[in-house]
Amino acid sequence: MTVAVLSTGTELTRGELLNTNARWLADALTELGFDVAELETVGDDRESLRDALVRLGAAHDAVVCTGGLGPTTDDLTTSVVGEVLGVPLVRDADSFETIRAMLERAGRTMAESNAKQADFPRGARVLPNHRGTAPGFSVTLGRALAFFLPGVPSEMEPMFEASVAPELRALPRRATHQIRLKTFGLAESAINDRLRGIEAARGVTLGYRASLPEIEVKILASGEGARERAVEAAGAVRALLGDAVYGEGATSFPAAILAELEARGATLALAESCTGGLIAELLTRVPGASRTFLGGVFAYANAVKTTFVGVDPLLLERHGAVSAEVASAMAEGARSRFGSSIALAVTGIAGPDGGSAEKPVGLVHFAVASAAGVVTKEARYRGTRNDVRMRAAFGGLALVRKELLTE
Repeated sequence: MTVAVLSTGTELTRGELLNTNARWLADALTELGFDVAELETVGDDRESLRDALVRLGAAHDAVVCTGGLGPTTDDLTTSVVGEVLGVPLVRDADSFETIRAMLERAGRTMAESNAKQADFPRGARVLPNHRGTAPGFSVTLGRALAFFLPGVPSEMEPMFEASVAPELRALPRRATHQIRLKTFGLAESAINDRLRGIEAARGVTLGYRASLPEIEVKILASGEGARERAVEAAGAVRALLGDAVYGEGATSFPAAILAELEARGATLALAESCTGGLIAELLTRVPGASRTFLGGVFAYANAVKTTFVGVDPLLLERHGAVSAEVASAMAEGARSRFGSSIALAVTGIAGPDGGSAEKPVGLVHFAVASAAGVVTKEARYRGTRNDVRMRAAFGGLALVRKELLTE
């Protein structure tokens, strides 16, 4: 069974938007046991969309298409599907009423451009959208079962899970099992070298996805005994990579740190300089972060480091803001002021300027303060300003994790 993912939108072909839908759908379809054979993107052009639908419908068992279901004149998907099938569009009364009620709750009046979102090719099965005004639909297109979803990720993803995945699970497909291990701290090449021979020895396929600054290792087994082989191979991967593996599946590195803190009944506070509050932002993306994360200080200027974190001005004068000594004082000050079990401090030079021969761009000092004392670390990162900030944020969290695992 092969599946194709079709994304529509001129904003995608021009590079104005990153096509995150295609990646998400490819992952989800692979998890369901399908071979994702094609990822295609076309602009808002009727002829290009028609050609893509005809070709993909003839070549694959299923097609999942996103985009082009909105209210504007460049939203062409529904009408083009009707043309390909040779059927008219008909208005679905339930969808019309749902859209009208949704707009009314938002204080808006139903316009004809919104009303067209309730029109579908005759015979289509409507897929409800509980988060937006664009319902989806499914039809048989050539040999393929085809699904059409809105392009907004926050609408598309729950619609896929609720309406598309259950129908696809009913189709015959190969027996597969995939395990995704999340890692931080090792380069992709180093991970590849450590895992050399796993595929042949365990009868699995390994895949790697680098997403700054993490590496995901995907272990895929197919055929008889797929689950058992995948689990066994994942155990071997964990043994070879050690503490670089921090989690599995959709977990994030900040979520893993918060879980480690909660398991130990510990709390965390921050004093951030070069990361500019990024660590706090990453932590607070995680629901329930307040159970262990108390808060932080964004101490960018030296005056803030002294006034709000309690850094001795003499330390700043003698060693400079980017130093192990100041990082230590920031961590101790944050721990004292917030009353946390652990405090992390980060200070560095994110660039692109501001560096020197002694303290180059990319230099970052970390400190973690706890009841056992203060641990410091120095790192030098490459890349853009945002790269340095993100690597520093993960590097600081990694130091917290190391201290927790050591305890």
